[in-house]
Amino acid sequence: MGNITLKTVNKSFGATQVIPGIDLTINEGEFVVFVGPSGCGKSTLLRLIAGLEDTTSGTIEIDGRDVTGAAPAKRGLAMVFQSYALYPHMTVRNNIAFPLKMAKLEQGAINKKVTEAARVLNLTDYLERRPGQLSGGQRQRVAIGRAIVREPSAFLFDEPLSNLDAALRGTMRLEISELHQQLKTTMIYVTHDQVEAMTMADKIVVLNAGRIEQVGSPLELYNKPDNLFVAGFIGSPRMNFVSGQAANSFNSSTMGIRPEHIRLSREDGTWKGLVGVAEHLGSDTFLHVTVNGVGTLTVRASGDFPVNHGDTVFLTPDAARIHRFNENGQAIRGA
Repeated sequence: MGNITLKTVNKSFGATQVIPGIDLTINEGEFVVFVGPSGCGKSTLLRLIAGLEDTTSGTIEIDGRDVTGAAPAKRGLAMVFQSYALYPHMTVRNNIAFPLKMAKLEQGAINKKVTEAARVLNLTDYLERRPGQLSGGQRQRVAIGRAIVREPSAFLFDEPLSNLDAALRGTMRLEISELHQQLKTTMIYVTHDQVEAMTMADKIVVLNAGRIEQVGSPLELYNKPDNLFVAGFIGSPRMNFVSGQAANSFNSSTMGIRPEHIRLSREDGTWKGLVGVAEHLGSDTFLHVTVNGVGTLTVRASGDFPVNHGDTVFLTPDAARIHRFNENGQAIRGA
């Protein structure tokens, strides 16, 4: 259970079309991430699947059943929001149990489901606490627990880590990924953070202005982006783009090369440049090198590479790792 199919799904707010007809299949048990810049339609698309927004046209199916006009409660899905939306006066136990009590489940069954969810989420020792006594990460786990006990056919996550600090976000990414491995349930996760997308997803859906730019595994999108938008959005630091005469020499209107695919030398290379800012991250150093006629390129070096602002270096792109794009921004394959 947990197959979700979108057929020409369209959403308009008045005269403004925000989702201009999307076709997408999400298979049972997949961890699918919707990623894209702010305003690209990823949260709207998730809300359409959840039934929190009405579909203007098209069809949404869950396990072969047309749910386009069905109420959210009839879709068999559970949603986890950016805000925890916990009841502050209730204990963790009662917050997790709340949807089961609303469904008038027998108390013994409720206790069993809450106990199991707390075990999976490492919340057993916190069941009698209230939300105000928990950290942000613990509160988010309670919100996830409230979704788990409903045993949905799919979980929908709408930027659930946005309110957490960087360290806690990293921890929660691992916890949600591990949860997916345990439950084997379909999960759809919305984020603007491509690092979250790359580290968590089985399949990434890259959205731009309401349209799907590309669908694929993290490494497929990283190694074979279909166009300039995907190439520039997936990867951190972002891909370097070179146009003009420098790109023409590589048989493309625009060429792309990732920072780790540029050889750095003190002696010789394709391009001669001056080092600007150096970002020292421990194991890696990212150099911003200005090359006449090319522009400023980001280059990945080892963390202990000896370099100073204003140094002259030589850069050579790995010919086997160059990405080529035509005048329309589409990838040129086999060039």
